Amino acid sequence: MDLVELQDIIERTYGDRDRERGVSATVAWLAEEIGELAQAVRKGTHEQQVHEFGDVIAWVATLANQQGIDLTVAAERFAAGCPKCAALPCAC
Repeated sequence: MDLVELQDIIERTYGDRDRERGVSATVAWLAEEIGELAQAVRKGTHEQQVHEFGDVIAWVATLANQQGIDLTVAAERFAAGCPKCAALPCAC
């Protein structure tokens, strides 16, 4: 699945509910999921880590949809390597 597909699926699945919840609450949910991911990375199984990475990605897509951000466009700044020094690997 690419980022365009993900954002579309998240929008069709949760879009109305996400807009009703609002950006502030969405940021709070994303922060909570990042905390769960951190815990899974430190102490969880591979399956728990995969689950939490998925949750974080979904919440990032939700927030991007609410803000009108195309994640493909946002990720483009890393397409050539480091966005600061343009080196691969980063030479900063």
